[in-house]
Amino acid sequence: MKNKNYYAILMAGGVGSRFWPVSTQDFPKQFHDMLGTGDTLIQKTFNRLAQLIPEENIFILTNERYNDLVFEQLPNVTKRQVVLEPAMRNTAPCILYAALKIQKENKDAVMIVAPSDHWIEDEHTFTNNVKTAFDHCASNDALMTLGITPTFPNTGYGYIEYDKSTTQDIKPVNQFREKPDYETAKSFISQGNFLWNAGIFMWSATSVIAAFKRNQPELFQLFNSGYDVYNTELEDNFIRDNYEKAENISVDYALMEKSDNVYVIPANFDWNDLGTWGSLYDKLEKDDANNAVVNAKTLLEDTNGNMIRSKKDKVVVIDGLKDYIVVDKDEVLLIFPKAKEQDIKKVLQNVKATFGEEYG
Repeated sequence: MKNKNYYAILMAGGVGSRFWPVSTQDFPKQFHDMLGTGDTLIQKTFNRLAQLIPEENIFILTNERYNDLVFEQLPNVTKRQVVLEPAMRNTAPCILYAALKIQKENKDAVMIVAPSDHWIEDEHTFTNNVKTAFDHCASNDALMTLGITPTFPNTGYGYIEYDKSTTQDIKPVNQFREKPDYETAKSFISQGNFLWNAGIFMWSATSVIAAFKRNQPELFQLFNSGYDVYNTELEDNFIRDNYEKAENISVDYALMEKSDNVYVIPANFDWNDLGTWGSLYDKLEKDDANNAVVNAKTLLEDTNGNMIRSKKDKVVVIDGLKDYIVVDKDEVLLIFPKAKEQDIKKVLQNVKATFGEEYG
């Protein structure tokens, strides 16, 4: 029997523009089967969380434009579980809103906040790490996160510096560090007490709401003023009238960097945030020439190191291409150097400006 005090907030409101042209504003990456496994990213995340958390306690937090997609892909969830943002306001406002709703339903709730688009291979170890955090949060006023042991000096992630002196599995956090340059990332790794920030958080509803009250009094006051109508038929009207007033701020800035009761567990599972075509390429199986292929039937000659994706069973013929992203989707074909993948966001803006918003 799963613990009825265990809850999850599954974050599914992002656009994932670096995965264009597959991920678009109307149909973002979390609703796609990016890995070619038969499950979309949000389905994989929901099923992973459901190994520990009662399914009815998994809340999906998303933008209201994705409401229908959520119910299509997770047909067993109820309206109660889908928390809709009427405006984009980063992670702090929506997490506070969901935490207040959950606390009103269950004052003993402990919860995980998890992105919907991460790749985690060892789900058993992930579940054990979360259980350890829940046990700690149930009896301590703690804001916790999972940190990933760095495997190379990545400049695309923020870092968590923890207290070296402790030998416990749960380690006090000294500070959060911004995405570094390459030399700084190398120095972080050499010090041995830096972890990648995976954006996965655990806490009790009571602790996180108290932290908002301390560190973000205006934001707390805005959402707490609707406490009486949460989980009632009047909630939607309150949120529609008030959500846009919230500051556009991440939970990292709003709480984690300002609080002195922050702890991290160095995670024991392989992880990838699947933020770009290159990160997807890293996690997929490759052929003998290091090409990663999703869905396509390929005929490749003198072609290596490419990320290739098409519609199911489309025949793709390539000769003489190296280290490129090749993505065919409906009316858009992207052929782009892997080394420049961070520019895809900029390319998308140019495409929309030139050909119209419907292409993004």
